[in-house]
Amino acid sequence: MLKSDNQKPVATALTIAGSDSGGGAGIQADLKSFSARGVYGASVITAVTAQNTRLVTKVEEISPAMIRAQIDAVLSDIRIDAIKIGMLATPAIIDAVADGLADFRGPIVLDPVMVAKSGDALLQADAVSCLIERLLPLARLLTPNIPEAERLLSGKGDLTPQEQGKALLTLGPAAILMKGGHADGAVCHDYLVTESQIICFDAPRIDTGNTHGTGCSLSSAIAAGLAKNLALDDAIGTAHQWLHGAIKAADQLGIGQGHGPVHHFHQFWS
Repeated sequence: MLKSDNQKPVATALTIAGSDSGGGAGIQADLKSFSARGVYGASVITAVTAQNTRLVTKVEEISPAMIRAQIDAVLSDIRIDAIKIGMLATPAIIDAVADGLADFRGPIVLDPVMVAKSGDALLQADAVSCLIERLLPLARLLTPNIPEAERLLSGKGDLTPQEQGKALLTLGPAAILMKGGHADGAVCHDYLVTESQIICFDAPRIDTGNTHGTGCSLSSAIAAGLAKNLALDDAIGTAHQWLHGAIKAADQLGIGQGHGPVHHFHQFWS
């Protein structure tokens, strides 16, 4: 049955990322986050990982041609309101994604995934400069954690998060969300850094080891908010609050023997 002309369209988002066989991060976390925030999700898979809550045992990249074909298939048929980009792995994959999004005019949230929670590398060393050159200028928002920011800036670990955010702005993104999950202290501080302002988003740090997929989930929830036409600070604020609840409820799931996932649907079932 074809869609009626007077049917109200649902907000939509596309995730371009790797697959996590354990279901806690990557494409799986992104689609769960979209759904939890009331947004229809489409996907482009860039890599398949064999992983669980403890480790990544194998990674196979999808061919750049197939990645481009997925992007073209989705964008040629489905109205996409926002895009989240995660794991890209190689320069060739980054080029395929950048080329495929050349005509996209909606907001892009770029999560520069470099290392898995287990410590396994997910971005080749020679891909960092390509990521900076091809994709950072397309991003409405870049969402690095502290190690990712240092790698994008070739070190500079002596800078404050706010200073790192300002430095990253010079690489092309319209805004930076400096995530504080790797910092110390009883309160987690995330900083939205733009040319004109710095906004801090605070949340009490939760004592749990079940934080697998937090970065993927936060960036996807922000993209969902942007897909609904929220202002950037409102999209971050609502995503931040939702993720805090997902982390707080994570221990209820009891998934795996390592770093378990957050509870994406904590507002709906437990």
